[in-house]
Amino acid sequence: MNRFDIIIVCANLITFFMYGLDKFFARHRFWRIPEYVLISVPFCLGGVGAFFGMLVFDHKIRRLEFRIVIPIAIVVNIITIFLFNNATL
Repeated sequence: MNRFDIIIVCANLITFFMYGLDKFFARHRFWRIPEYVLISVPFCLGGVGAFFGMLVFDHKIRRLEFRIVIPIAIVVNIITIFLFNNATL
């Protein structure tokens, strides 16, 4: 496992727990994580974490923006990983 793989795993775990934390905040009427953050972070290699965070925590699953943007983020993540792994340095 190289450094890039570790970065991908960490980004997805952070994103997953962000969705869980926002759901917790929503239920307990605390300060919320802004939606633009929940939409932006998946594009920083956290798309899969956001997808599973939505499913596991049943959070933002009914919002059309998230149902459209998160799969796009996953595709962008896959393209980024593919290009990074095939780059000749």
